[in-house]
Amino acid sequence: MKLVLATDGAVADGGGPEIFASLQGEGPSVGTPVAFMRLSRCNLACTWCDTAYTWRFDESRPHRDGIAFERKANQVSLEVADVAARILALGQKRLVITGGEPLLQGAALADLMALIPDMEIEIETNGTTKAPSHVDIRVDQYNVSPKLAHSGNETELALIPERLDFYACDPRAYFKFVIAKPEDVEEVLELQRRYMFKPGHVFLMPEGTDSETLRSREEWLSPLCLQHGFRMSDRLHIHLYGDERGT
Repeated sequence: MKLVLATDGAVADGGGPEIFASLQGEGPSVGTPVAFMRLSRCNLACTWCDTAYTWRFDESRPHRDGIAFERKANQVSLEVADVAARILALGQKRLVITGGEPLLQGAALADLMALIPDMEIEIETNGTTKAPSHVDIRVDQYNVSPKLAHSGNETELALIPERLDFYACDPRAYFKFVIAKPEDVEEVLELQRRYMFKPGHVFLMPEGTDSETLRSREEWLSPLCLQHGFRMSDRLHIHLYGDERGT
């Protein structure tokens, strides 16, 4: 079986699969040394997505940058055994699987996890999908990022009640909301009231792909976190490496 991965650059320019070691930049594991694997494909289309090269291969789904990426230059299919070898060669104890929406490739992920039995597994998901049982049993942490109205996705596609109920009941799940303006926090509060997310499991993270934007938004986001009892997530990798693939 094969996994479809994003690339760390255009294939024609020597880009390869986006498998790399770095520090986790967001959420409850921020600062932790990890291996990253970024899968291609997504079932949503966020207008501000900073990894649109994983899904926007034509102009049928909107994005604020208006860039459509060539599929062949930004996707690569690898045998699961090859992927496992590349991950193990990085020498890390924890693997973060991200995307795109990684759980769209659940069957291949189950095969991968069988080949890396000693690694801790952290999955970043938009919360619209459910891991198959052979994947779920191996997951140590879910970073669930439900998409708010400003993402541009239809609510019935982005906020699926049975999926949010499922994750809200799972002690492994943390919720990370991308915030672009103060009014977005009201939407988070409504979701908190409805789904009763566990205390300490909700993070608010400023939307932005440069340090100046992040710092500016954190100035008004931090008091809102204090007021409502939410945790705040920075985007450490942006400050360290910029908005670059493979970091």
